[in-house]
Amino acid sequence: MVPPLTFDMKDANFTQRDAVAKFRALHESGCFVLPNPWNKGTAIYLHRLGFKALATTSAGFAFARGKTDGKVPRDEMLAHIREIVTTTPLPVNADFLNGYADEPESVAENVKLCIDTGVAGLSIEDNTGRTDAPLYEKNLAIERTRAARSAIDASGTRVVLTGRCEAWLVGDADPLRTALDRLVAYAEAGADCLYAPGIQAPDEIAQIVKAIAPKPVNLLISGFNHQLSFSQVADLGVRRISIGSGLALAAWGAFIRAACDIQTNGSFELLGEGAKSAELNELFR
Repeated sequence: MVPPLTFDMKDANFTQRDAVAKFRALHESGCFVLPNPWNKGTAIYLHRLGFKALATTSAGFAFARGKTDGKVPRDEMLAHIREIVTTTPLPVNADFLNGYADEPESVAENVKLCIDTGVAGLSIEDNTGRTDAPLYEKNLAIERTRAARSAIDASGTRVVLTGRCEAWLVGDADPLRTALDRLVAYAEAGADCLYAPGIQAPDEIAQIVKAIAPKPVNLLISGFNHQLSFSQVADLGVRRISIGSGLALAAWGAFIRAACDIQTNGSFELLGEGAKSAELNELFR
């Protein structure tokens, strides 16, 4: 049974400054898991379980809206981020894709809008979304990171900036070399935490941790590298583990299997594996 939730948004004097301070403290030592809810209900449940911070998932939210990852408009995503932020007192990191802009000045403007949702952190990636040039040219990518840093500094919030290199996800010819080169540059440009989603090999993870030190590294754990354990990842020096769309995909997997079993086999057996209505009613009471 999930423990009772003692926090009440109506009675809290919880501020963005508090959330940022807690989020920054989590990055100072040890390793923590940053799970990714895709709606209010999943955010509440993860809070109840005892996680110390949350992160949005662009893919998880997009799938729930019947869209592909990256196709949710900026303002719709900002409204979603704000909804997650206001659902729990936990620090929330925003998956803010490429900042919804190419040029550094526009990235800075959009980062300001994201900060205004109350987030404790946000990530900016170097994926252009184009097949002809999937990564921003390195110098432009650095300037985009620097612009995001400047927007955060101007806000006075100290929101945690995560710099993401998407080399593995876009099929770069030499993703480790590209990631090492770019993540070091993003750290020098002002990123507080560095992230290369898609990396799997423990020795490559260790290389990135060493290259970035003393700044913290975020590691994505999902279906492609789920065999890695928390203790193994922590021993490699990773400071933060995010799940990305992993939990959303797990939910979709259960839904798809049950729906297909009904349609194909006329069987309702898999419905017996679902959550209990009584428990969810108690959760959201």
